[in-house]
Amino acid sequence: MAMQKAPQAFPRPEYLRRLSAVRAEMERREADVLVVTSPANITYLTGYTSKSAYVPQGLIVSLKEEEPTFFTRRMDAPAAKHQMFIDSSRVIGYPENLIANPDMDGFDAIIDFLHDRALAGGGVGLEAKSISAQSVDKFKARMPQATIVDFANGVHWIRGIKSDLEIALMREAAANADAGMARAKEVIRPGVREADAAAEIIAALLRGADGKPSTDLSGFFLCASPRSATAHIRWSEDVFRQGSQINLEFAGVRHGYTSALMRTMSIGKPSDRLRRVHEGEVAGLEAALAAVKPGAVCGDVAAAFNSTMKKHGLEKESRCGYAIGIDWTEPTASLKEGDRTVLKPNMTFHLMLGNWIDDDFGYVISETFRVTESGAEAFSKLPRIMFEI
Repeated sequence: MAMQKAPQAFPRPEYLRRLSAVRAEMERREADVLVVTSPANITYLTGYTSKSAYVPQGLIVSLKEEEPTFFTRRMDAPAAKHQMFIDSSRVIGYPENLIANPDMDGFDAIIDFLHDRALAGGGVGLEAKSISAQSVDKFKARMPQATIVDFANGVHWIRGIKSDLEIALMREAAANADAGMARAKEVIRPGVREADAAAEIIAALLRGADGKPSTDLSGFFLCASPRSATAHIRWSEDVFRQGSQINLEFAGVRHGYTSALMRTMSIGKPSDRLRRVHEGEVAGLEAALAAVKPGAVCGDVAAAFNSTMKKHGLEKESRCGYAIGIDWTEPTASLKEGDRTVLKPNMTFHLMLGNWIDDDFGYVISETFRVTESGAEAFSKLPRIMFEI
């Protein structure tokens, strides 16, 4: 019995539009065929979100064919047939003898396919940053007549400007993040284990809001006293106490699309230092969002934040944010001084203002936003306050 197709996150014309944009870039770079290996880019072009990138896999995009062809491990092929918009006959599961084989792997199956389709002699695009140097060398050695074209970040940059359909999913993801933060405010109390609070927050994230559950769990970080200076700790076996500070960072996810959110909470009255940092960070956040407009550059947003922070006697060492969309980060534009990426409508960013100041002190607040025709739209509906419990 054939695998049934799942309800698609986007209509077929949306995927074909994206593939058309990729083919235009392929023509510009003189690539007749492109092997897409970045999981996020495969999601973008097909709707596939299954976690099968633990072994070689690749989406083959040709200038001559409307739909791409996907190669993955045979046991993962049903998930691709279920999730991808493409015809199931274009999902090819390679055999188990290519798994844990010291001499061959799934990329050999892809190379064989390119030879069989007479696609191994022209320009072949590879996402060189997404695979090992040894794998790149394999493509070169087994296709000596091909011209290998480095397509690193090519699809990532195309993803940077979202369609209205993508923006709608990111708003839904943001509502789920808000639901998780609201639940955090309810369950964090003195004597409660961090693990128990995390379980409740994650449950709220997954259940989602407005009947739209999260379809994945992305990074989840709960950094509580005495670990408020840490950036990426999950949770500990400790309990919350009176006077604890809790820094939270997590995201709602809808079909791969991610809206991240950070807030700081305090059990009881916050210290004067924490209050002062909070006030400076919120002022900087507001200044950064006010600097967002089409035609401005990423560095302008960071400069607005940094100059405002200096007025409050504070500074932030790390960048102020980054492009976000499918998965937590897009490896393209950064909100940091010196980044000259021009802001355009429907670009989306995580304005990430986590500030780890000393070994024993840090603070977090953030907003995921899109660039509009006239400014910025923050997706979260939560107030920019420090939650006192």
